[in-house]
Amino acid sequence: MFVYSPKYEIDWSGHIFPVEKYRLVQERLLKEGIARKEDFFEPRSVSEEELLLVHTKRYLERLRALTSHPQLAVYEFEAPITERTLEALYSCTGGTILAAKKALEEKNFWLNIGGGFHHAFSEHGEGFCFINDVAVAARVVQRDVGVGRILIVDCDLHQGNGTAKIFENDPSVFTFSIHQENLYPVKQRSSLDIGLDDFTGDEEYNARLKAAMEQIFEKNRFDLLFYLAGADPYEGDQLGLLKLTKEGLKKRDEIVFGFAAKERLPVAVVLAGGYAYRTEDVVEIHTNTARLMVEYNRVLKPR
Repeated sequence: MFVYSPKYEIDWSGHIFPVEKYRLVQERLLKEGIARKEDFFEPRSVSEEELLLVHTKRYLERLRALTSHPQLAVYEFEAPITERTLEALYSCTGGTILAAKKALEEKNFWLNIGGGFHHAFSEHGEGFCFINDVAVAARVVQRDVGVGRILIVDCDLHQGNGTAKIFENDPSVFTFSIHQENLYPVKQRSSLDIGLDDFTGDEEYNARLKAAMEQIFEKNRFDLLFYLAGADPYEGDQLGLLKLTKEGLKKRDEIVFGFAAKERLPVAVVLAGGYAYRTEDVVEIHTNTARLMVEYNRVLKPR
């Protein structure tokens, strides 16, 4: 029920984005007995044909050209781009596609130990995001599996602006983002946005999340849910001012998984952001999400 590849570890040594978290989460899942080696599936790299379901050919060509001048990308993306970076991002995107397809096939929850690059638009990227893996995966399963309606629940600290823009005129994809309002990025219009005040804590965050999920499911039915389980709403994050505790983030995950389980809705989880002063806190938060997902899968049985 996990998708992972060692190729995910981007060559951004010293960057605020802790790229080593992917490997560390996988190691911790094995160490704590949450998963066995046979529970991990390695994805193929996303194809150009699949990328073109979302991104323009001109943009993809520019990304390839930028690999010859890695530091030029920093001005646009706030991170360098090399051949290895692209390989990692293409593998991560393939991982999100695989997690979505496995969730649909097995009618349960799957986690890609990577992904969630929600600031990438069709024709440009920003905020450490080059390829919008969730958007690509959504389009692939709509094309290949005949999926009808998709729900994207984005619980990262930052609004999923790229995702919102990509699907802004598409009623087949409902985008929901709950985020810190007074913070990067420039906002786009999701199907539903909740912008939170600085210093919002567990109780208000989860009350508003629950109310939003009730509102969404009151009038909508979906075939698949993508969940961006960002670790950055955490009170110890370097980039934000939300004040969720680790227990509060567990409750957040429980709310999302609980609604999906009630609706018998397959879920593809991606990790998205997390920039705590201590990388071990980021790893623990992501591991908690994975542990809870496994618990839900134990009780999810096909009809």
